[in-house]
Amino acid sequence: MTNTRKATKRLPLYLSLIFIAILVVCYFTIPEVKQFFTQAWNVLTSDDEARIQKWVEGFGWFGPLVLVLAMIAQMFLIVIPTILLMIVTILAYGPIWGSLLILIAVFSASSVGYLIGKYVGTQIIVNLLGNTTMKKVSSFLKEYGFWAVVITRVNPFLSNDAISFVAGVLKMNYWRFITATLLGITPLTILIAIVGKNINTLKSGLLWASIGSLILFIIYIWWDKKRKTTN
Repeated sequence: MTNTRKATKRLPLYLSLIFIAILVVCYFTIPEVKQFFTQAWNVLTSDDEARIQKWVEGFGWFGPLVLVLAMIAQMFLIVIPTILLMIVTILAYGPIWGSLLILIAVFSASSVGYLIGKYVGTQIIVNLLGNTTMKKVSSFLKEYGFWAVVITRVNPFLSNDAISFVAGVLKMNYWRFITATLLGITPLTILIAIVGKNINTLKSGLLWASIGSLILFIIYIWWDKKRKTTN
């Protein structure tokens, strides 16, 4: 592959890094930007759903963009769980538009994580995730591929971010990866859209979704091993 083709292929990564660099510079040079990010950090880590909802609604038409950027940023801020942002999105924009926004946000965040894993370098991802997590997720993804991504997305208690980084490191086919991502996140999004306004029902729903997805995956593992043994 020529240098020109390599540069073109890495263009999304370069644009992402430039955007992040611009944000960092703005944070340290523009007081208003620093104040915004400080407030965003305090709100999103407050564990106060009413406060978060009110904060998001205050952005008006810019709210969706803020949530998409927050979904991308939370890959590096483990104190802000993906599931919290999904719930806030449903609360702020309703089950239909909120669900669509979640899919767009997850698509964007997953793509950024994949590109970072693919082009930044394995060692940096190891430093980010930890050696143990890297080995476990790599083994899981190598063994089950497409369905490993699906089960990780549909289960609200598994690491969504790690699977994106590692899929990039292992150079899993992007479209296969993103298809599995959307296939897995859609049922979880629908569940949150249906029961998201009742916190007690939501907790029970997420627990059963987690248990159900694990049971289905165990059945798949059993079937896959039986098929390989037969062949």
